[in-house]
Amino acid sequence: MQAHYLPIAEPLSQEVARRSASRKIFTCLVSMVIGFCCAVLVLQVLGSGGQRLSGPEPVNMMQVRAGQGLQLARVQLGRAEAHAASAGVAALAGQSQSRRPVAAKAMVSAVRLAAQQGTYAGCRGNLACVRAVGLFFGTQTGKTEEVAGVIGEAAGLEATDIGEVSAEDLAGYDGLLVGVPTWHTGADEQRSGTTWDDYLDEIKGLDLCGKPVAVFGAGDSMGYGDNFCDAIEELHSTFEAAGAKMLGYTDASGYQHAESKSVKDGKFLGLPLDQDNEDDMTQDRVNTWIEQIKGEGMPL
Repeated sequence: MQAHYLPIAEPLSQEVARRSASRKIFTCLVSMVIGFCCAVLVLQVLGSGGQRLSGPEPVNMMQVRAGQGLQLARVQLGRAEAHAASAGVAALAGQSQSRRPVAAKAMVSAVRLAAQQGTYAGCRGNLACVRAVGLFFGTQTGKTEEVAGVIGEAAGLEATDIGEVSAEDLAGYDGLLVGVPTWHTGADEQRSGTTWDDYLDEIKGLDLCGKPVAVFGAGDSMGYGDNFCDAIEELHSTFEAAGAKMLGYTDASGYQHAESKSVKDGKFLGLPLDQDNEDDMTQDRVNTWIEQIKGEGMPL
């Protein structure tokens, strides 16, 4: 009787076996990435030879070592994700054609989460570990991307177009530098004409719980002097509504604009930059701003 029922049960057994194998491979990949992240960050931040940071070493040297370690860790983590993705493709070969895209997306998301958690684990108890700060921008003519690049070089960050991430991804960072142009001049809302406009409501719904956020913007103080960098205020109020700690206010007296929605009590609610008329002042303004927000609590 047992042999009689075997052909009927065989497809189910094969499916169970495939799922079990996929789960084992998936678990192995996640564990591998977590362990890899911890090892890379701890070894790189602590420095070559496994020497721990101790004594009255200058803060700037600690930051240099931590920054170098984090940079290398990012490269190696990227390679780890690539290897994990390749292994994931092989593991998914047994899935049905209709299920492969869904399963693959789930696996990649889990690997990225594992990498993030591994990063946090590797940083625990390490005073020199640099926390993750995101630098995001939206752009219309390329001017905001240009100033984001200048800020990225000054802060040691990589600038990313906001359209490449989701609004909820922003909550995963320990601090944020966010840049926006003013495209819809005179508008009361959705002033940037970029992906930021699509994310405003979603960002307001996040719980940023006091995370530091600083806004910068690109504008034309001569051609559009009545609405210079208006979008800074909109992005500022959006993140403030999500519970962020807003940093980086700039004295408005150093600019030649006529009016701006982004000025409150004599200060811009962020850093305005004018690549059309004052591009020669951008680098100094950025350097000063980066030092300011560091002092205000941005974990750079």
